[in-house]
Formats: sequence, C-alpha cells, structure tokens
Amino acid sequence: MSRYDITRTNIAVERLIETTTDPRHLYLLHAYNRHRYLEMAGRFEEIFAPDMTVAEPIYHFNMLGQTLTLEGAEAVKGVYSQWSASAQCIFYAEDEKLAVSDDMIVSTAFIYQQTPGKVLAAEGLPVDPEAWYLMKTAEHMVWPYENGLLVGEDVWEYDERHREVIPLDPSEVLTVEQSAALLAPLIKPLPATNPFTG
Repeated sequence: MSRYDITRTNIAVERLIETTTDPRHLYLLHAYNRHRYLEMAGRFEEIFAPDMTVAEPIYHFNMLGQTLTLEGAEAVKGVYSQWSASAQCIFYAEDEKLAVSDDMIVSTAFIYQQTPGKVLAAEGLPVDPEAWYLMKTAEHMVWPYENGLLVGEDVWEYDERHREVIPLDPSEVLTVEQSAALLAPLIKPLPATNPFTG
C-alpha cells in the first residue's frame, strides 16, 4: 500500500471551501481545486476552457535552480503534455496553507512531484534511471485571476534545504490512468454562476 494518497492532495483547498462564504473567493477556490485535479488526472486540455483560463496565460517557474517563463496557452499546454506523457503530473501536497482574495490565490506547501529516474538522471542527479522518485520541494505559488479566470501561475522554490529525492517502491508509482480514475469523482464542474461577471 502506498504512503501517498493523491485524493488528499487538495485537502487544504477543500477544507477552505467548506469555511469560505464570500462568493468570489469561493468561486476562485472551486476553480483552483478543479484545475489541480484536472492537471493531476492528465486532463489538462480542460484547464484551458474559456470559463477557466484567459486566452494567453503566463506562467513563471523558479524551481530547482532554474527559471522558466511560458507565454501563451500553447506553451503551457506543452509542459502539461510532457508531464502527462511521463506521469509527472502526479503531485502530492503536505502542510499546504492558502489565502484567497478577489484577484489571486496564494499557496505555500511541500510539494512532491512523481518523476522518472531517467528525467532526474538527465539533470545530473545520482539516481537509478530505471526507478521512480518523488521530488520534494518547498514551494510558494501565486495564481492571479481576472474576472474569475486564471491569468497564470508564479511558482518558486523558496527554501532549497527542504529539497529531497525520495525513492518510490514500484507499488507506489501511479500511472496517469490510475490517477484519472481516482480523481474522477472529485473533479467537480465550476459553480453555475461566475460572481465576477454576474
């Protein structure tokens, strides 16, 4: 049995949804929750629906000593597609803390990304290329929104001391298909009315 449960990755989001009463904040939290589950299920194309994301989002990453800017939906889809193809879209979160306003969601958490050893080996890490790992990072994320639509993501690793490469037993490795089946009951539609636009 795995130490990790993908159905609990968004537990902090779901708990905040239960206690949030402001309709705009609640809408953004539902959008954030849906986005993350779709991503982890490999259903990334649905993230770019016109009721979820602006036409040309911009993503900024500062992770693992590298910086990357993705401009436009096609560039972002390219990364999501790579992650889905390599089962790197599987994430677990620990000790996530969230704040929400009319314009953004801010998150801080320890994030564990499932990663094939061959990917890590290609980046120079001393790992077995045939094995699977979780890459643990301490992350801050800012997701700006406009009228309830995601404008982009700003993601950075704020403390390298927490970085860790954790070997996975083969029984703990999830395929995208397994992840999609586990998450399907949790992927909810957006609320019927967007309170930002009426």
